[in-house]
Amino acid sequence: MPNWANIDTVLLDMDGTLLDLHFDNHFWLELIPQAYAKRHQISLAEAHDIMTHRYEEVQGQLQWYCLDYWQQELQLPIMELKREIQHLISIRDDAIVFLKALKAAGKELILLTNAHRDSLSLKVEMTELDQYLDLLISTHDYGVSKEEQSLWQQVQEDLRFDKERTLFVDDSAAVLASAKRFGIGHLLAVANPDSKQPSRQLAGYENITDYRDILPI
Repeated sequence: MPNWANIDTVLLDMDGTLLDLHFDNHFWLELIPQAYAKRHQISLAEAHDIMTHRYEEVQGQLQWYCLDYWQQELQLPIMELKREIQHLISIRDDAIVFLKALKAAGKELILLTNAHRDSLSLKVEMTELDQYLDLLISTHDYGVSKEEQSLWQQVQEDLRFDKERTLFVDDSAAVLASAKRFGIGHLLAVANPDSKQPSRQLAGYENITDYRDILPI
């Protein structure tokens, strides 16, 4: 349970933290290999192997999250393909009540996502997530991902939040480690980012599977 009396600002990841990661996993792990195989007239197995290698090459870097990068690299209409399955975009069942409770408790709520602005816009369009937040930040605006210390330095300089009185919530061990290195005082890991996958604990962090278990009183 976070000590809410010691927290003023809550920084929240989007995909897997507020939104169900199933959409993104299905898109990048299933739909993109299918479209790549069709576009380049290769087998689906070959396409999966190629995409796995390409993802590994840029994992954690801003390119991994950049739709412009993938559209150029793969010669695929990325946003068009996203819209084909936009019905899969959904808010986690426990997220809205959590956000409302935090707002009622007087916390500042900031979305801090590595998602490309086009992806962020689509997800806001589909979920109206923005109505529950004070500010929405894409790391693309800073030119560097959350995995890098310079991102945290730039955001802290802009927003002037007290990092010792800030809670950061994410489903990525690498991103949480970066936030910890920067000195964010309170960290929370999401153990069940994809509703279609089993939960997994992120070692070294407090893990949560249902925000309703930690609502501020």
